[in-house]
Amino acid sequence: MKRNEFIKISGLAGLSLAIFPHFSFSTFSKEFTRNQLIGKGNPDIIGESYTSKMHKTTKEAFNKMKAAAAKDNFNIEVVSSYRSFQRQKEIFERKYRSFTSKGLSPMEAIEKIIEYSTIPGTSRHHWGTDLDIIDANASRPSSVLQPENFHGNGPYCDFKVWLNENAEKYDFNEVYTDNGNRKGFKYEPWHFSYAPVSVPMLKEYKEKIDVKKMLAEEKLLGSEHFSDDFIKRYYTDNILDINPKLLPQGSL
Repeated sequence: MKRNEFIKISGLAGLSLAIFPHFSFSTFSKEFTRNQLIGKGNPDIIGESYTSKMHKTTKEAFNKMKAAAAKDNFNIEVVSSYRSFQRQKEIFERKYRSFTSKGLSPMEAIEKIIEYSTIPGTSRHHWGTDLDIIDANASRPSSVLQPENFHGNGPYCDFKVWLNENAEKYDFNEVYTDNGNRKGFKYEPWHFSYAPVSVPMLKEYKEKIDVKKMLAEEKLLGSEHFSDDFIKRYYTDNILDINPKLLPQGSL
């Protein structure tokens, strides 16, 4: 290896460890394909079911966090983990048909969908790094993924306190925070991301994926209504306006 190449690599390693002390340098040096970034195939995904499929490194960290939570009488249940492009497409198009059949215009339907659901090809769940989690030991409401369940007298209130105090020890961060200045997706106290993998994946997503071109190629139901202004706003507000701890350096 040439000396200048060694210095460059060593410098990157030191920077990554200084900023993210729990992260391994190998995580940051990995390159991801277009298919991995948009949910069309990832050899690093392990697991069999909708709630168990995760990036292999995310799974290791999650198991450690789950074991720690169990010692405090919390039973972490994954409601949603890895979600393929096709699965996200099914969710998006089902909601689009439902909302438009109830009288909403195409753009009204799309705006309603993206309050909580992502457009296929843009979901963080495509990476296998992001989890929707609850406490299986608590009483189960009819609709588990509601913000009120995690606060006040909600069944997951104590669990949320535990997550606030412990999740980052295992490199999991809440994605869509309760920040009044944040735009894009609404507050999701159940949605956590494994930063050592999701941060470099977001970095490469920004570098490799032309969202406008990708969405045009995929021909989603209703995508003809995606104007340039809408895509620009969606990219800025929904993809990038997240917990700053999950943004690549230089994104702020």
